[in-house]
Amino acid sequence: MSRTILINVLRFFVLVFFQVFLFKNITLYDLSIPYPYILIILLLPFETPNIVLFPVAFITGLTIDAFYDTPGLHAAACTLLAFVRISFINITVQKDGFDNDPEPTLSIMGFRWYFTYILVLTLIHHFFLFNLEVFRISELQYTFVRFLLSSLFTVFLMLLSGLLFYRKRER
Repeated sequence: MSRTILINVLRFFVLVFFQVFLFKNITLYDLSIPYPYILIILLLPFETPNIVLFPVAFITGLTIDAFYDTPGLHAAACTLLAFVRISFINITVQKDGFDNDPEPTLSIMGFRWYFTYILVLTLIHHFFLFNLEVFRISELQYTFVRFLLSSLFTVFLMLLSGLLFYRKRER
């Protein structure tokens, strides 16, 4: 258990570092901004208690808010992401077949489930984040384009990182 905690703490610092110092500066024509820091929440083990999941999601969002000067936008979006993550996992995963608190990674769950998981949750996170950021009907088309392109860019980066750290399936 302590190894899992250490890995997730390390993942938190590494992803926040990359988000703040690398991905914050990568934008494609101010339309596509990648937010792969949400992997902090997405890759937590299935059996993470809600009393831990929600504060981790909120603190993750608050940390990103501190560097992006967005008062609570990322914190709200990450908290929603944690809520939707619980529902998605309860609907799609049968936890009886697992022995040791697996993580929802590409190597454990397979490409199809992992892709669906990160795609759906990224779309929900980004939709909420960008609509909360703009909060104007007059810019609906621009917000929609930003939401779609940023989601695709983020999913691409998360798939790339999943393939980079892919290990042969152990089940």
